[in-house]
Amino acid sequence: GDGCVNFRILFNNRDKFKSGISIQVSNYFTAHSHGFFKSLSKSKQVVDKLHHLILCRFTSPSQMGKYKVMKPAQEVDVSAVKYKEEDIKAPHLTGFLFKLFVNMLETPLIGSSIVDSLKKNNGMTEMFRNTVIPEEPMFRPEFPPQKAEHDVVIVGEDESPVDRLEIALKCLPQYDPSLSFHTDPSSSFRYWKIRDYAFAYRSKLTAPSVVAEQIISIIEEFNYDKSPTPYLITFDASEVRKQAEASTQRFEEGKPISLLDGIFVTIKDDIDCFPHTTKGGTTWLHEDRSVEKDSVVVSRLRSCGAILIGKSNMHEIGMGTTGNNSNYGTTRNPHAPERYTGGSSSGSAAIVASGICSAALGTDGGGSVRIPASLCGITGLKTTYGRTDMTGSLCEGGTVEIIGPLASSVEDALLVYAAILGSSSADRLNLKPTPPCFPKLSSHNGGNAIGSLRLGKYTRWFNDVNSSEISDKCEDILKLLSNTHGCEVVEIVVPELEEMRAAHVVSIGSAALRSLTPYCEAGKNSKLSYDTRTSFAIFRSFSASDYISSQCIRRRLMEYHMDIFKDVDVIVTPTTGMTAPVIPPDALKNGETNFQVTAYLMRFVLAANLLGFPAISIPVGYDKEGLPIGLQIMGRPWAEATVLALAAAVEELAPVTKKPAVFHDLLNTNRVHTDLSEK
Repeated sequence: GDGCVNFRILFNNRDKFKSGISIQVSNYFTAHSHGFFKSLSKSKQVVDKLHHLILCRFTSPSQMGKYKVMKPAQEVDVSAVKYKEEDIKAPHLTGFLFKLFVNMLETPLIGSSIVDSLKKNNGMTEMFRNTVIPEEPMFRPEFPPQKAEHDVVIVGEDESPVDRLEIALKCLPQYDPSLSFHTDPSSSFRYWKIRDYAFAYRSKLTAPSVVAEQIISIIEEFNYDKSPTPYLITFDASEVRKQAEASTQRFEEGKPISLLDGIFVTIKDDIDCFPHTTKGGTTWLHEDRSVEKDSVVVSRLRSCGAILIGKSNMHEIGMGTTGNNSNYGTTRNPHAPERYTGGSSSGSAAIVASGICSAALGTDGGGSVRIPASLCGITGLKTTYGRTDMTGSLCEGGTVEIIGPLASSVEDALLVYAAILGSSSADRLNLKPTPPCFPKLSSHNGGNAIGSLRLGKYTRWFNDVNSSEISDKCEDILKLLSNTHGCEVVEIVVPELEEMRAAHVVSIGSAALRSLTPYCEAGKNSKLSYDTRTSFAIFRSFSASDYISSQCIRRRLMEYHMDIFKDVDVIVTPTTGMTAPVIPPDALKNGETNFQVTAYLMRFVLAANLLGFPAISIPVGYDKEGLPIGLQIMGRPWAEATVLALAAAVEELAPVTKKPAVFHDLLNTNRVHTDLSEK
């Protein structure tokens, strides 16, 4: 109360009032504390001891031990910042030992001791309990006014999704889909685009109902772990047929709704898509949370004629980066089925990468669209916080999450983005988004928009990867961008990356815990998977003070990044610090805890979530084992058009040429190509 305010005033002027702090705090607690504790304990000795400890805590650094006082962000000399490599100290556990570990975590006293040790060994205790942070908290991203983007087309949020699609289509490069159906089958691999499907339907080369039957056959027959397939959690063949027949009828009448009419899209299982249930990857959430209608973004896709095939698999509750799900089977990476897809939007990425769907929706609260996109060799777009309406998703009300598209190409990601964009009324009022824009991809080859971009690169961070193949591939693309388009690569420094990671986990973890605590208190905690229970045991240890401190760090980091964006247009990094990790056999049944892998996968993605910036992952090549490598492009607030334009230039310089080991060719008669025997 008033005592805290008085103390803050004194602390901020500590040099002037050094001798006065003890007197003020002593007087405050003498007036406010003694009576309460005396009546409670009837012991003056206890009260005096408590009073003495509190007084020492506030007034005597020599007695309380070490603490750190951060300078205000604007006073930090970033040129003196030293990069600190991430060193995670935590066990990697699977099988019986993992189950035993989780049971210990959930045991009173023992569990709290283990969690306290993990936090202390990884610097979180010092960061939140022994650090004075001068900034005020920022509880969700707050953006200063942004300058206009160049070479873009402005669209209205109130325009219909169909109208926005028409505008987006005009921004795409000239393309003749008919040529794709007459190329040599032995030529280099490429994914079918949305425009290819639209052409095939209009030319009566196939029909949505025909493609639907192929997809139904794949979903019902193809199986690695459990039926119908770990691509999906919820699937209804009759619902798919009904949508496909209606779309086919529209094409027969010459009245398709839009370019997305008849295009097959999968929806992540934390986004409502009626009549499917929303389970969030759990076995029970649908029992307590009913779905009465589509989420806002799904309703926009449906209004364009898209065919929604079901709810895609995901890491349970989104609390993981590998995509492991012991409830429904772990989705496998189409490039190497013994490896993870990445998560948490695992099924969405895999179903696009394997050719079954043109696009999918995912949620991204900690890289959950971009990580699986990178590991599966496709494109994943994270929009600016607040650019898409989260109403009707499990992430609704969060401060780091967005809904974004995964697609096999930049142009398809742009088309789906055009359909789903639009802020909620509350976000329009509070965040004041700039009008959405589309890049003029049809003119970027001859224009100066790409060449004028300044690309920020923090070299020490950029190179902090599991294998130099990753940073080398990404560096090669930056050189090509410079040589081909004239882009300038600018060396930057991003301070306090360790603090960023800690602030993010407290922010997203506290929000997840808030959403699920009522269910856990009602006995559902034991129905969660072991890795989710591990995360929740850690999240429960966060205090209100930890949460406020993390939001103060968020404000510091926003100031640092806004200063960086005065000198550069985008920040470029690898998307992940490693390619797709191998799935330990013991992890398929009960999951695993591997914070080292999590650290590599999340290394570069967190700023876009904690600070709300737009970012995209675009494939740029493969490592020596043939596993995809992604480049991340992160832009200023609301600058999706700039991010998409640069991603399109990257895609042109580094086209996808390697067919996944498991790929389904739905527009050719030889529809299934696989280099592996299906298990």
